Amino acid sequence: MNTIKRFRRLIAIALVACSLSFQTVYAQILNDTSSLELIKSGVDCVYNFQFDQANEVYRQVKMSYAGHPISYLFRALITYWENYPLIPGSPAVQSFEDDLYTCINLCNNEFPPEHEAEYLMTNLGARGLLLLFYADNEISMEVLSLAASTYKYVKQAFDFTGTYQDFYFITGLYNYYREAYPEAHPIYKPLALLFPRGDKVNGLKELNLAAGNAIFLKAEAFTFLSGIYISFENNYQRAYYYSKTLHELYPANVQYLSSYIKNLLLIKRYDEAENMISQSRKTYQNQYLEAQLDILHGILYEKKYHNLSLARYYYAKGLNGTIPFGVFAGEFNAYAYFGLSRISDSVNDSRMARNYRKQALDQADYENVTFDD
Repeated sequence: MNTIKRFRRLIAIALVACSLSFQTVYAQILNDTSSLELIKSGVDCVYNFQFDQANEVYRQVKMSYAGHPISYLFRALITYWENYPLIPGSPAVQSFEDDLYTCINLCNNEFPPEHEAEYLMTNLGARGLLLLFYADNEISMEVLSLAASTYKYVKQAFDFTGTYQDFYFITGLYNYYREAYPEAHPIYKPLALLFPRGDKVNGLKELNLAAGNAIFLKAEAFTFLSGIYISFENNYQRAYYYSKTLHELYPANVQYLSSYIKNLLLIKRYDEAENMISQSRKTYQNQYLEAQLDILHGILYEKKYHNLSLARYYYAKGLNGTIPFGVFAGEFNAYAYFGLSRISDSVNDSRMARNYRKQALDQADYENVTFDD
């Protein structure tokens, strides 16, 4: 994955994550204990793939807050995870986009000044979720158009502050990535100079506060901390705590499951990874997860058993399984190509080793996560 795509995706994820702390209708629900608990449980149900319960929460929210854009955002969030991974060919895309653009249009209507924060963040949430979908699927024209029109709302967001723990997620993201991202990708150093300096150490502290105390952003905080320690800090053992906790919080979430198994392999806990792969094949019914498990199985056969024939088989099987998901599958495709490159190198096929490694680098989210060690 090139650095521009990574940067766009980071912005999109941040907007979605930030919106979750406000998508509960700040002025109306955060002061209503029963409604607050209802929405909190609904968000947890979405992340844990309990969609019947999540849809019931949606129906209650829609009935209680008729005409409010929040109901469209919440339903789109359900659609996104219920059809994970959501790709352009999915029948759910039309309703997903319709809900989010309806939400955006409603947010552009007039509303009481005291509700500006809730409408602004609902607007940003809808835009962020759309940007996430477009960026993950490399729909570049939509990303550029929507990002350009979103910038003014992002600037407005800096005028609003809060005191509850979810805000630590936002400040933590800024503090960490303002410094870490241009360090990892020097091409962005001139752009970074346009923004105030951050503080990586303080950013990690703030993200940990969000992970421990946030009402709505717990999952996002754990997700980002796991990713930071894998991709930027090169501390796989520390990342393991976050990926394991996230999986335990939302055991039915297939994205969190594959990330946890990946982390087990990175810290060479091969027996546990093997047990998780075997158990997951029996428990979950998700075509994309199956392809990911094949690639993880390839890593296992290569690294634990040194069985290059079976490793090659599972890498190839996984790559074939990810074909329907296109560019969305780039991260795991890269792991397979890195593996095939190592196998080719072991039999002195330098030409194929170079070809596979080039394909890996073209698709990798982060070029340092190779499983070479």
